[in-house]
Amino acid sequence: MDLELGGRRALVTGSSGGIGRAIAARLAAEGCAVLLHGRDRGRTEAAAAELGGEAVVGDLLDGAQAARVAERARAWGADVLVNNAGPFSENDVEAGGLEEWTTALDGNVHSAVRMIRALVPGMRERGWGRVIGIGSRAATTPLPHMAAYSAAKAAVLNLTTGLARHLAGTGVTANTVSPGVIVTGSLRQMFADGAAARGRPSAWPELEPLVTEEYAPNPAGRLGTPEDIAAAVAFLASPLAGYVNGTELRVDGGIVPVA
Repeated sequence: MDLELGGRRALVTGSSGGIGRAIAARLAAEGCAVLLHGRDRGRTEAAAAELGGEAVVGDLLDGAQAARVAERARAWGADVLVNNAGPFSENDVEAGGLEEWTTALDGNVHSAVRMIRALVPGMRERGWGRVIGIGSRAATTPLPHMAAYSAAKAAVLNLTTGLARHLAGTGVTANTVSPGVIVTGSLRQMFADGAAARGRPSAWPELEPLVTEEYAPNPAGRLGTPEDIAAAVAFLASPLAGYVNGTELRVDGGIVPVA
């Protein structure tokens, strides 16, 4: 299926690895030019070279570096923005200090706002654009041991929905993709190490069904992959999704019950 993304230009923040890299890879495979972003120059440039894209490096928690990333993407002409960068943290409401909340909001929300403010004016002038936030199942079912992260992802969801209304009639849409439990290399290793320590099977084919049943039971019967998220983002980024606006697309295997 042709998603009609040929000739489009996309910035994917936090795309030197993991979900962000999978998103960039899927967009590139659909014919979209991709600008990959990361904090580590070597990893980011290597990923960009492998995908045939370009690289921009900077820490989005740093205002000056974030401004340079935004300016590079603006001058490059990005008409698709995927706000994937965002730190993960674990803390309950009473644990830790307020700095953890500041970091969660700055990394997940303020960094997205910086990119939106830099790139949306150009999209509006061209009469076409896509803004896609990466949320989380925790945005609508907040987890007590991820208090700051859950709150920050809820803010991402509301930011994107409000932006869609702000951009009404401009040809620019804004949506959120909210992943469930996604198997990245680090998550797989974490569960494998835990299983080995308890004397349980640690090979992933045997371990995944156990992890799914105990940690993330869902109707799909498996955990998600970065490619699952990438497919959803690619659709929302495409002209085919022009009538999908201001919504949250949950890609979680059905783990979050529908209200």
